[in-house]
Amino acid sequence: MNFLNEVTFRYPDAISFAPGRPYDGFFDTEQVFTHARRYLDHLAERGHTPRQIRTALYQYGPTAGLIRDIIADSLRTDEDIDVPAEALVVTLGAQEAMLLALRALISGPDDVLLVSSPCYVGIVGAARLLDIEVHPVEEREDGLACADVDAAARALRARGKRPRVLYVLPDHANPSGNTLDLATREGLLRTAAHHGMLILEDSPYRMVSPGSRLPTLKALDRDRTVVHLGSFSKTVFPGARVGYVVADQPVTDDAGGTTLLAAELAKIKSMVTVNTPSLSQAAVAGALLAARGRVSEMNTEAAAYYGEAMRSVLRHLDLGLPADRRARLGVRWNEPAGGFFLSVRVPFRADEAALTRSAQEFGVIWTPMEHFHPGGGGRNGIRLSISYLTPAEIQEGTARLIRFIEAECAANERSGT
Repeated sequence: MNFLNEVTFRYPDAISFAPGRPYDGFFDTEQVFTHARRYLDHLAERGHTPRQIRTALYQYGPTAGLIRDIIADSLRTDEDIDVPAEALVVTLGAQEAMLLALRALISGPDDVLLVSSPCYVGIVGAARLLDIEVHPVEEREDGLACADVDAAARALRARGKRPRVLYVLPDHANPSGNTLDLATREGLLRTAAHHGMLILEDSPYRMVSPGSRLPTLKALDRDRTVVHLGSFSKTVFPGARVGYVVADQPVTDDAGGTTLLAAELAKIKSMVTVNTPSLSQAAVAGALLAARGRVSEMNTEAAAYYGEAMRSVLRHLDLGLPADRRARLGVRWNEPAGGFFLSVRVPFRADEAALTRSAQEFGVIWTPMEHFHPGGGGRNGIRLSISYLTPAEIQEGTARLIRFIEAECAANERSGT
């Protein structure tokens, strides 16, 4: 991330396919006030006194969150995830939710976190902060395969290790863009149950993607195998820094009683961030209330925009590098139906040196895929983010990218590598 920021700063005129941010055009400054006002009105409608409303807005608030009931209602309405409010913890984005879940679930030196490779760097970074062993499972062309997860779990057990948690990003994954089909989702649940693993499901791009959605792993979960992470960074706005974790697994507390995993996560959170800011929660809650909990409907316009952005990038790539031309060069890419990312495979080393040449000589920035492979690999991969650019920038940016790719391929041929 530091390197990407440095490159962006050094080449301000370059078009960047690097940031995975929502498009700024959907934000209106006045919306923040409207959302907060809607939540305060909601509290008044429920009989809260002015003093109680003032306290809710200005004071620290409960560690587990002020708006758990509103999020639970939204999940029930929009995602068919039916859990009580007590099974949720409102967090500082999904990143804190990851950290809390890993800290609670992985306790022994033999416990191992399984991740796909390539993988979102945030989960690997959180694991390293906690000194947790990470075991990568290489993705196939269409994503994570149940057979590979099963083989990895068996290999770990043969070494005396305990495969404790599997982190999965099933919808339009960052960085690959892959989406797992229904059979794979159901198979992962069976595989996890067989090995006594929990699945940590992270899916921030579902509601900002066009078309029908497959059920989340949590919606399919009948045995409380899945701990579900959520974020409003893509669906409401990232500046709020509001996420949540659904943790309805029964656990034994310090007193020997039974409670939900969410309560244990809240204890950890109380020692880390105390609580999630009340003002941020108010803004998110107001947005959810205005949409009657239907985040999907609230993001209809955004999903259409991102869907067209993805199609536009794919269209311009195909026009600039037709199938026969890219086959000769050894270039290929996937075609995600949603999300913010797609991956391009090239015949040359797509490392930081190549990125610098791309920015300096061709005016286009992208992300090297090797940063997303915790066990090594990805040397010939490029991640493109489609979310932050205008249609004109997409057209010009893909043209620049294609010129860069062709120049690198030509240099490879001349050097004989």
